[in-house]
Amino acid sequence: MIDHNFDPIAQKFVNNIYGSYKGKIRKEIIWQELLDCIQRLNKPVLRVLDAGGGFGFFSQKLAGLGHQVTLCDISGELLTVAKTQLKGKVYEQNVQVIHCSIQALNEHVEGKFDLILNHAVLEWLADPEQTLYSLLNWLKDDGLVSLMFYNKEAQRFFNLISGNLNFVELGMPRKKVVRLSPTNPLFEGEVKTWLKSANMSILQKTGVRVLHDYMKSPKTSETNFEQLLMMEKTYCQLEPYASLGRYTHLTIAKNSPSK
Repeated sequence: MIDHNFDPIAQKFVNNIYGSYKGKIRKEIIWQELLDCIQRLNKPVLRVLDAGGGFGFFSQKLAGLGHQVTLCDISGELLTVAKTQLKGKVYEQNVQVIHCSIQALNEHVEGKFDLILNHAVLEWLADPEQTLYSLLNWLKDDGLVSLMFYNKEAQRFFNLISGNLNFVELGMPRKKVVRLSPTNPLFEGEVKTWLKSANMSILQKTGVRVLHDYMKSPKTSETNFEQLLMMEKTYCQLEPYASLGRYTHLTIAKNSPSK
């Protein structure tokens, strides 16, 4: 297995990730988490790393608030989309775009960051654990990480209630390549084990799409989107719903030396 590159389907990626109803829910929930991070950090200008950030949806929003953002990705096509969207914007100079993998950041970047974004990346990597460890090295002692990954427990629950019992019994093997379906979903427990090994603390956990993906009628998101979004925001941090989000978002900080 190698790290996944979205170059062949870059435009499909752009359209699907944030252009759909489920994408709108994702961006609304994550943006609230990022605003919370900004409030926690309480600095006028943050140095931000968007690692594996694709076309930089959140990089651009953070840059628009005046923060200094480094956006990296292995997909040159997605970074071209980012540059096109940035061109002529008043905050264009606030974003540094680097075509590289997370593992190769040391060849392009110096210093550490107040805020690191890593959204829907780990589940596409050959070695997510070691990549996460290398990424955490870029964090300032008082910094925060916004980490989101595809939740394997939610994948299992979805298949169970959909009646795909044999598929679950077999361990949910990948039958075919689904180009926007992650190759390596992660259990929350294993990610927590990695973070504990790295001496990191979880400040907040949020489920992303805790309701949408389980609805019997897909038309609900079309006909009652604002109400659905309100419900997603209401239940995204409340258990057991938070643990059933299609994605899990964790706000992470370094442990103090005394811990």
